[in-house]
Amino acid sequence: MVKPMAVETLRCRVCEAEYPAVASGACARCFGPLEPVYDWDDVARRATRERIAAGPRSIWRYEALLPSPPPADTSSGPGWTPLVRAPRLAEAVGVGEVYLKLDHTNPTHSFKDRVVAVAAAKAAELGTDTLACASTGNLGNAVAARAAASGMRSVVLYPDTVEPEKLRATAVYGGEMYAVRGSYDDCSRLVVELAGELDWAFVNVNLRAYYAEGSKTLAFEIAEQLGWRTPDAIVSPVASGSLFTKLWQGFGQFARLGLIEGESPRIYGGQAAGCSPVASAFADERPVSPVRPNTIAQSLAIGAPADGDLATATARASGGAIYAVPEEDVGPNMSLLAATTGVFGETAAGVTVGALRAAAAAGQIGESDTVVVLVTGTGLKTPNVVDVRQGVHIDADVDQLLDRLGVPA
Repeated sequence: MVKPMAVETLRCRVCEAEYPAVASGACARCFGPLEPVYDWDDVARRATRERIAAGPRSIWRYEALLPSPPPADTSSGPGWTPLVRAPRLAEAVGVGEVYLKLDHTNPTHSFKDRVVAVAAAKAAELGTDTLACASTGNLGNAVAARAAASGMRSVVLYPDTVEPEKLRATAVYGGEMYAVRGSYDDCSRLVVELAGELDWAFVNVNLRAYYAEGSKTLAFEIAEQLGWRTPDAIVSPVASGSLFTKLWQGFGQFARLGLIEGESPRIYGGQAAGCSPVASAFADERPVSPVRPNTIAQSLAIGAPADGDLATATARASGGAIYAVPEEDVGPNMSLLAATTGVFGETAAGVTVGALRAAAAAGQIGESDTVVVLVTGTGLKTPNVVDVRQGVHIDADVDQLLDRLGVPA
């Protein structure tokens, strides 16, 4: 017996045109992003606090709010990552209470495992045997790992400037890799062309409508982990804009179902100044214009963000903002996060902490606010950005060491 599809219709988020729920990446009418249409009466029956709390400790506890049928082993999926207090970081930036959402603890050490899990489930439903993507690094890791675990072929295209640590973390899974002489946007154009020629599951192209839904699970988990409450603010990195907009949507869907208490949070975003088309558009109150990336924050280096205009609209609707963080501040912000919390986040985390500091300095986040800061990837993938101290060289002599420590012999 054929298993029914989790959703049957996709709808454009811009013009609201509707399409069948197949492998389709963008609206044929206006090129806007597509999203699944849910039967909210059915979702309300299935997505209760009790049923969610009894579910697996992964994104699949929110199965009723996802567009793909879950895999056989729902407990092994990504998600349900720690939400931890960061009082010393809160004190350092001058805000009331800070929590860190530690998504670098996912299987390939970034939040991309969430979106890939949903896309891979849809690929299996559609009977596709190849998982593929254009990537700035983390997505390629997640695609190669998920394909390896599922027995699928993987193909990853990435700019030839991607950090070697991220390349190794893709290569180890044995998939196919192609280094493109150009930017992420060049890779993306290649993948869009390939999607028209090949019957593959391109997770961030023809499966993007399903893939993007995985980001909502961050909002769901944060609300549940706070006791079914909303924080006052969320701070997130911004690349394509998809994660940023889906956070807002996730809290809205939980509110629609009556699962949470409190107002929807303000959503703040950060981009590194060397690739900040969304932050610039927000500041100038205009549509997003493409830029040529020149940033150390490679994971955010998307010069033509697909959901950029939706991200600026989300920031305004939520009462938040999007900031351009100076390039020279990214590494020090990573070090600040590490020194005050014991968490080593990648360059995206340095940008996110920069956005937190900017919002605090502007008085938009203050001493009465509870804030959740997303740590979307591990610093072990971008170690070259932080200042490395080699330590003091000494002989194997305890008296010498005591002298160095300032302790009388």
